[in-house]
Amino acid sequence: MLPLEGITVLEFAQFMAGPSAGLKMADLGARVIKIERPGSGEAGRQIALKNIYIDESSMVFHTANRNKLSFGADLKDPNDLAKVKQLIAQADVMTHNFRPGVMEKIGLDYDTVASINPRIIYGVVSGYSAVGPWAKKPGQDLLIQSLSGFVNLSGNASDGPTATGLATSDIFTGVHLVQGILASLINRNKTGKGSKVEVSLLESTLDLQFEVLTNFLNDGGKLPQRSKVNNAHAYLDAPYGIYKTKDGHLAIALTPLDQITKAMNLELPSEYQDKATWFEKRDEIKTILAAQLIKETTQHWLSIFEPLDFRCSDVFNYTQLLNHDAYKVLQMDQEVETSDGIKMKTTRCPIRIDGQRIFSKKSAPKVGEDNALIEKEFKL
Repeated sequence: MLPLEGITVLEFAQFMAGPSAGLKMADLGARVIKIERPGSGEAGRQIALKNIYIDESSMVFHTANRNKLSFGADLKDPNDLAKVKQLIAQADVMTHNFRPGVMEKIGLDYDTVASINPRIIYGVVSGYSAVGPWAKKPGQDLLIQSLSGFVNLSGNASDGPTATGLATSDIFTGVHLVQGILASLINRNKTGKGSKVEVSLLESTLDLQFEVLTNFLNDGGKLPQRSKVNNAHAYLDAPYGIYKTKDGHLAIALTPLDQITKAMNLELPSEYQDKATWFEKRDEIKTILAAQLIKETTQHWLSIFEPLDFRCSDVFNYTQLLNHDAYKVLQMDQEVETSDGIKMKTTRCPIRIDGQRIFSKKSAPKVGEDNALIEKEFKL
């Protein structure tokens, strides 16, 4: 039995942050019901990577919405809204990511929902929180990465602001939403009362930067300075970074400079012997290291560094990783199937319970696919 079996979640969310939270709860056993507009469904169905679709919805939608049910309802229609309120009365959790004021107009704001079901956990995702001058700005991952300062940490100094190649803000916000919901479910077991959980893309992305923001706040407000070469962390000294080798690349993490140069039989100039210079002069030091590391293959360097327990690794692409035994032993991929029999490979839930991996075969639903089932079960 999965830990969230018996928990019913109503998901009014779209795109990635809210649905990714629903995905984690579904994988852990919750019954997640997407409330979608009839016909077109949630807008995220049409957001695609490389224009790849599975049936009428994008592959992106399928990755974030597997293992869920879909209930088609027009929230502006009094009859449909009445059915949704009946669902709310029987649910444990409700999530949405509409802009501030939208749920109030519909009549599904927290106070109204709590009056229908005082035990419900009401989760809200916003872009910038419900207050402040940015409250009604569109909350989108790239915009949040840019406004939060996050884009000033990746890439080399000359690259300009550099975003990550993932929906980083969305995904971490979804993680924080799940954390808040699970904590509130535990609190409900103690008090019998529900609660409102609020997360925002901006706050989650700021929290993701808690280490470097703490440094900024306690270091006289000095802005992060990425190294000019081989940057991997704006606040760490040499040799931290990714380097070219004769046949690939080598990642070197938290390894003392004096130890790695000794292992390389490389003698640095005397002005770099003082540990304080390892950050102040990291560009010059990394340039010296790079000139030496490129002379030999990645495996040559690993054969020296790994026996010394240095924190270093090869740099893989997806083809190399997925064909490696270290990936295969994880059993991270699974096959899901739509109601039409279309099969798609994706990743599984990364959590294990009592040593057991969690797999699910159900892909994302079609819009309103489960109306009849839900209406019968919840007596709508």
